[in-house]
Amino acid sequence: MRETFIATTTELLAEDPRTALVLADISAAAFEPARRRHPDRVLNVGIREQLMAGVGGGLALTGLRPYLHSYAPFLVDRAYEQLKLDLGHQDAGAVLVSIGASYDASAEGYTHQSPGDVALLDTLEGWTVHVPGHADEVPELLRAAARHDERVYVRLSEQQNRSAYPGTDLKVIKQGPRGAAVVLAVGPVLDAVLDTGLDVTVAYTNTPRPLDVNRLRELVHDEIVVVEPYLAGTSSAAVTAALSRVPHRALHLGVSAAEYRSYGTPADHAAWHGLDAAGLRRSLSEFLGRD
Repeated sequence: MRETFIATTTELLAEDPRTALVLADISAAAFEPARRRHPDRVLNVGIREQLMAGVGGGLALTGLRPYLHSYAPFLVDRAYEQLKLDLGHQDAGAVLVSIGASYDASAEGYTHQSPGDVALLDTLEGWTVHVPGHADEVPELLRAAARHDERVYVRLSEQQNRSAYPGTDLKVIKQGPRGAAVVLAVGPVLDAVLDTGLDVTVAYTNTPRPLDVNRLRELVHDEIVVVEPYLAGTSSAAVTAALSRVPHRALHLGVSAAEYRSYGTPADHAAWHGLDAAGLRRSLSEFLGRD
């Protein structure tokens, strides 16, 4: 996904004179050819993520469309106040593109992990959040963001599904029997949900904000399970509001608030948080009352 982002954004810089890119050292070498071609629109502020957000807000106020890029904890957690003030308060738009996700960079330790990034952005107004599950979903999301001036967050991951499902609508990937529970998988957790082997309806979205509430209401008649690759319960308010007139039971699965202090691999962290196929099968079976 990271390589796709670099290639697509490099193309946008060449095609659209409104496109600008602000870096904080991360991926600077990969964007060096673009910086040499567009020195006035590709800026590297060094390891100063708060400044990166402020510069992005300033560029947006001049009419440019800035893309800001770093690891998720640096781009969102560290620069949260500047996102709130220099973008939100100024009603300025930007496209934030992160890497690292919740624990992709597990070998780097907790400083490079951000399970709470989407929950943080939920405290701010007007953010669209994309969580692609495959590299082939990324170009369309980035190009669509270039055509308007709203605030957009694109959360890239090294984990990805076997197949791409382009588009931002909520899709049914596997149809269960009549009255089956609906499991909504967000982004790169879809394959783990499918690999549980349970006889449920599996839906997918790469755009949890704004949530496709109309499609969700059509699907859910009793039980809904949301599986997200970030902090568990992040979408609980959105799902509850969408289904306020639909009697239902809900379970929200994701990264727990517990900090696992072993470095491990991304696969280890998925297992520790119950987000691998085996862990999801246990949680789903318990919720649905199945052996």
